Amino acid sequence: MTEQNPNYGRIRSFTRRGSRLGAKYDGVMNEHGSTYVIDYPEGLSQTTIAEDSHIDLTEAFGRAGPLVVEIGPGSGEQTVAAALARPEWNFLAIEAWAPGVARCVNAAVRAGVRNVRIMEVDAAQALPIIFREGKNANSRAVELWTFFPDPWRKARHHKRRLINDEFATTAAQVLEVGGTWRMATDWADYAWQMRDVVQNSSQFRNPFSQKNHDPADQGQYQGGFAHRWQGRVMTRFERRGIEAGRKIYDIEAIRVSG
Repeated sequence: MTEQNPNYGRIRSFTRRGSRLGAKYDGVMNEHGSTYVIDYPEGLSQTTIAEDSHIDLTEAFGRAGPLVVEIGPGSGEQTVAAALARPEWNFLAIEAWAPGVARCVNAAVRAGVRNVRIMEVDAAQALPIIFREGKNANSRAVELWTFFPDPWRKARHHKRRLINDEFATTAAQVLEVGGTWRMATDWADYAWQMRDVVQNSSQFRNPFSQKNHDPADQGQYQGGFAHRWQGRVMTRFERRGIEAGRKIYDIEAIRVSG
């Protein structure tokens, strides 16, 4: 069993998984990593968290406040923009790629925001542990964001996509009742899958159900796509999709009781 680390809120080694960040990002992490990066007792494999871990987010942020969780923040454009707009909120970015973590830290430092924290961990494995039920449970998030996740374009790789029926249960565990799960993708078949996942979950309600139909839709349902959320900034992922001629889809889900 992984031994508990009493200093889980402070990172031990910013390149502990052997990643080479380069001089620029090594310097950023060495100087600012302890402010922004939440460390954790490691699990059995890379970027996993020990099953018996407890991550106290109130302690990690140094305060309580409305919480937003973003999975796959890229270079941190969305997280940092939102943190600047809502300084009274806390923003937790989940990123499994070490250079991505470094870029998020760099973006937060450059913007001067202090209400951002990052964890270098696999979201599907870690979130059920971070937000488990019980006396040590963290307060649930008001919003969960999964913007432009890896589409795993080949049909044989679709099983690797993050958003599926099983992950919907994890998303519900992260969110408070009434909280919002926001998704976006530029891959049509993934958008249909996201919409179907929401429609099939008893823990979510789609406020756009049967609205905004896609004529090409080959999913289980029809419609159910949201308008572009005004709080979502234009990142390089969305820009690439637009430049490639792909349609951008937004999906919104409201956490309900049950």
